[in-house]
Amino acid sequence: MAGQKKRVVIIGGGIAGMGAAHNLVDRVGDQVEVTVITKDPFYMTGPSRPLLLTGEQKYERMIRGYEEAAAKGINFVFGNVYKIDPAERRVYYTESPTRSYVTRKENSIEYDYLIVAPGIVFDGSSIEGYRENWHRIANVYEPGRVDVLKHRVWTATKGTVVVYAPPMPYRCAPAPTETAMAIDQVLRYRGVRNNFRIVHVDANPKTQPPVIADVVARLYEEAGIELITSQKIVEITPNEVVLESGEKIEYTILALLEPNRAPRFIAEAGLGDPWMEVRNPTDPRSPKYDDVLAAGDTAKLPFPKNQEIAYESALYASNKIIEELGGQPASVQYAFLGWAYVGNTQGKLETLSVQFGLNFTTQPPKPSKDPEPKRDYTLQKDRWEQSYLNRLFHPKEEQK
Repeated sequence: MAGQKKRVVIIGGGIAGMGAAHNLVDRVGDQVEVTVITKDPFYMTGPSRPLLLTGEQKYERMIRGYEEAAAKGINFVFGNVYKIDPAERRVYYTESPTRSYVTRKENSIEYDYLIVAPGIVFDGSSIEGYRENWHRIANVYEPGRVDVLKHRVWTATKGTVVVYAPPMPYRCAPAPTETAMAIDQVLRYRGVRNNFRIVHVDANPKTQPPVIADVVARLYEEAGIELITSQKIVEITPNEVVLESGEKIEYTILALLEPNRAPRFIAEAGLGDPWMEVRNPTDPRSPKYDDVLAAGDTAKLPFPKNQEIAYESALYASNKIIEELGGQPASVQYAFLGWAYVGNTQGKLETLSVQFGLNFTTQPPKPSKDPEPKRDYTLQKDRWEQSYLNRLFHPKEEQK
């Protein structure tokens, strides 16, 4: 019908999903009805989670609700998507166990455009013994697991810490090295560092991102952290990990990141496996469907999976819709400045960071870095993260 609003459905309420939603409402809000489907009625940011280990970050600064975005005109459905039918332009979801206000005979929603931005799935199924021993694993990627890792690092008195990074691509490339350095930092603060061996096993030839691999190697040598590269962990037992070379390492604390992939409903819809296929980084439409676009970590892009790339890809995806509707697209390019936490080898709970940049507008991509760790870079990363939360969700009053 002439004048009828286009129905834009966005799967995922993270930085990519919310970035796309705001871009659409801000630029062509009178032409679209935007609905975000997300599993939880809140969002918790990711980049600063390693600082939960040291106590420098607090959960209340990391969490936002969707109420202010809803007041702006963005619709929300809380549930888990389990099926996309691109031919029928319909998304199917299960009801959220905690929040529902949509009553339908069938939990599904039709769309004119679909932006797929659900993030990643942690999949340890390729590791023998994972199912039986998953509870022995903790990491900095999920809130509960960060809490478990913090408890273990602050209470253990001796042993071996194993940190693991799977093959790229995975979300937040420096997080495994940030984890290793934060654990070293806490153990030094507690005065028990000499009682521990810390081993970082990395499935990649270098620690990630490669632009700061030399800086990490230098800091690891200074901190006494052992690094094993180009080795996957292929088995977990109750007290040791087995590398593909056959080497076995006993562990007291295991901070393992599982291999990442997109949710299965993407592959089952024929949109790509293990990541959703796109035409190119600046045209993130599905090669098969003009009305289905990818954004964020789930998209198959030749870039790291991080918050900045997620947001930029969301702008490219929503810009495609805006352009088709005759609106003015947002200015965007794939280039960013980032920071990686590198602990504090003096044992102070004042984390230092290094700064690096990646400009993908040039070929080959142009990297940059400052190899000198600085406290101010940690504070810059905090301001950057809070700016995203304030812009896409709502500002939060800092507690005095």
